[in-house]
Amino acid sequence: MSDQKVDVIPARRMPEDDLSGVRYKQTKPIKISKSQLKENRIISGMDLGVEMDAYRKLRTRVLKKMKKNNWNVLAVTSPAPGAGKTLTAINLAISIAMEVDKTVLLIDADLRQSRVNKYFGLPETMLGLSDYLTSDISLERLLINPGIGRLIILPGGKLMHHSSEILSSPKMKRLVEEVKSRYESRYVIFDLPPMLASDDAMGFAPLVDATLLVVEDGVANIDELKSSIELLEDANLIGTVLNKSREPVKDYYYGKY
Repeated sequence: MSDQKVDVIPARRMPEDDLSGVRYKQTKPIKISKSQLKENRIISGMDLGVEMDAYRKLRTRVLKKMKKNNWNVLAVTSPAPGAGKTLTAINLAISIAMEVDKTVLLIDADLRQSRVNKYFGLPETMLGLSDYLTSDISLERLLINPGIGRLIILPGGKLMHHSSEILSSPKMKRLVEEVKSRYESRYVIFDLPPMLASDDAMGFAPLVDATLLVVEDGVANIDELKSSIELLEDANLIGTVLNKSREPVKDYYYGKY
């Protein structure tokens, strides 16, 4: 099939077009309690353990590939819903933001079913990417500073059923190009919709530097995996994350499929 690396994350064991004027000091600070983060399985609220270690290993492998190719924009997707792609995108972003001297911008681009807000306990009515793409609102008014390392969040905004057209719009393409070229000291992570749920991710993935595919252990079948990889043939698929692994800790591995 492919020689992409497989990273393993254990199952949880606990019950404006020109961006040159955007300044992070103008972002909206929102305090999020550690208990809220822990409840939602976000690593900045966790104690040290196997799960946090898995995300650190994932971070190391992703950054190695990104730095080697001089990339700074990554998309995270999955074959189908429920694989844990959003939580993987969030925890990868936090892991980078807490350990690397670079700012990380996490963008919720799953405009049909935005979930980043839910994990951080943010209001579902909060404006975000969809509002930026469909109105004249400035980007800096939408950016959230959750007080976690150097992490900045751009929520999804209002849900949109015609999101494939919005994500492939000229304004979206300009946004991606801006964050690619103007902010070389920043990593940008897009949480995309599942590959097989719509054509959103397939059309958007080639715009970014690289893509990470999240697969749920024991749920995704080989046909879904093959189809997703084929749909990403025009994107740089840097690896696959085996999420919610049921393997014993001693058997965690990084291999090929």
